[in-house]
Amino acid sequence: MTQTLKQRLPHFMRLMRFDKPIGTLLLLWPTLWALWLAAGGLPDWDVLVIFVLGVTLMRAAGCVINDYADRHIDGHVQRTEQRPIPSGDVAPREALLLFTGLALVAFLLVLFTNGLTVLLSLGGVLLAASYPFMKRYTYLPQVVLGAAFAWAIPMAFAAQTGELNPALWALYAGVVLWTVAYDTFYAMVDRDDDLKLGVKSTAILFGDQDRAMILALQILCLLALLLTGKNFDLGLWYYTGVAVATLLFLHQQRLTRNRDRDACFKAFLNNNWVGVAVFVGLVLDYQL
Repeated sequence: MTQTLKQRLPHFMRLMRFDKPIGTLLLLWPTLWALWLAAGGLPDWDVLVIFVLGVTLMRAAGCVINDYADRHIDGHVQRTEQRPIPSGDVAPREALLLFTGLALVAFLLVLFTNGLTVLLSLGGVLLAASYPFMKRYTYLPQVVLGAAFAWAIPMAFAAQTGELNPALWALYAGVVLWTVAYDTFYAMVDRDDDLKLGVKSTAILFGDQDRAMILALQILCLLALLLTGKNFDLGLWYYTGVAVATLLFLHQQRLTRNRDRDACFKAFLNNNWVGVAVFVGLVLDYQL
């Protein structure tokens, strides 16, 4: 019996991960950091709304194209075997159409900004669309994901100010490093399955040195955040936020000391609070 669109809607919502907002949040926090830095405080309301909606749409689009790319893999991985495509709830062709629709709506939003932001958005789409396929060719797909997640930073500066402040690139580098660190925790959850399937990741590349490499990435991220504070002449509240982020990184290291799957996933989720800490520090720094 053919299901109605209303009956199938929950499957499409799961495909877009609307039931798991962590990815949206991890993409949103650096975007908000950039908007506040570009504006020197509260950004223009229209720009803020466009970017919040754009982040939501592009994260959903990224999840859809990721599941399409992994449609022959997810069914063999414990964590992903019940996703909508391998379970048969959504057809691959439907996923491609949904990705196209989400990307087009996000692009329409960008058209309400300026020419530089529109131009930069094309690079963002290419990064988002190419990332899911990288795990077949390189052990560094997390670097591509980091570049994609951080791409909202130059876009935010372009939309808010009409130009690219050279100081933004320290923040860009910091977000790439942060993303590689937390997504390696995420990849550690699937490492055993990925090794059997021949899927590549930084978790496999780092091997027994995974936690040490993540710690190194986290330290470099913190240094980039400190440099950002210097570049934008930020004060005590911002540095307090970075200090809280440091404590959270240490908590993640402690949490994963036995490399238990559930603990690695908790460490990944904990990075939401890193984003919150830095953002709150930024807001307070500009408000007080």
